[in-house]
Amino acid sequence: MSRKIILDCDPGIDDAVAITMALFDPRLDVLAVTATAGTVDAAQANTNTSAIISKLDPARYPRIGTAVAPQDAPVVDDIHLNGPDGLAGCGFPSATRQNDHPSDKVMADLIRRYPGDVTIVCLGPHSNLARMLRRDPMLIPMIDKVVISGGTVAHSGNATAVAEMNFFFDPLSAQEVFASPTTKSMVPLDVTDSITFGLDLMEKLPSENSRAGELLHKILPYKFRVSHQKLGREVMPLQDAVTLVSLLEPELFQWEEMAGDVEVKGTLTRGMTLFDRRLRPEWKENLEVARRASTADVRDAIIRGLRYAGQQTS
Repeated sequence: MSRKIILDCDPGIDDAVAITMALFDPRLDVLAVTATAGTVDAAQANTNTSAIISKLDPARYPRIGTAVAPQDAPVVDDIHLNGPDGLAGCGFPSATRQNDHPSDKVMADLIRRYPGDVTIVCLGPHSNLARMLRRDPMLIPMIDKVVISGGTVAHSGNATAVAEMNFFFDPLSAQEVFASPTTKSMVPLDVTDSITFGLDLMEKLPSENSRAGELLHKILPYKFRVSHQKLGREVMPLQDAVTLVSLLEPELFQWEEMAGDVEVKGTLTRGMTLFDRRLRPEWKENLEVARRASTADVRDAIIRGLRYAGQQTS
């Protein structure tokens, strides 16, 4: 039986790869793809979400949730790593929708429809999930699980010296999700940044004759080029794809129950994820955190997922 999920994302290149994998994986039933601001602003996130799904044209279309701009968004984004539109500047056409529904409302509707069965996969900032929990706390016990891409344990940040981008963008929402009595799994940069791909990935992607292959061959060369030019790396990580694999094949990861919180006020530490790792911890454990992964196996799982998407979109 396939697992019902909501993909909550801020579609840049990495998110597009994860969406491609998820929409065609027979183990998943993607009920919705909900957009949030982060890598790009809210309006561009909405455009990119529709464009990716239209480009892939899955047999079963998920519902689409519309991003709402957060009130305390920082004056920073990831466009410099993803292109002027967040998708390598490709300008993919986006289907126009007659009725837009806010992402948090789409989440709430589906959780009520399938109580106890829906996993929310947060690939971007936590704005939508936190907004939903604030408006209707009664939904909390109806969520099966929350899977979080982002944060750090001992790794440096990628938005600041100590903060990962998803948490830095909307730390208050992340803190609220951490504090909520939901079952949570977090896959931090410590793990996702260690699983990288070289240019040989391009040879392993599905054919450009498939819809998935065409999308991937257009956006991933940009990611490689920017990683080299702006980060000095000859390889690139696919953080959100790794997080998706953690949901599909959790046995490839080593997990640890931890007590975590998020800094919201620090001048230098906004969005920093902190964990009580003292000999006598005083904080209560509130989520499981991936500490290590079988690198080769996770990498192979991502390639298999993309190739399968290519087969389904030929």
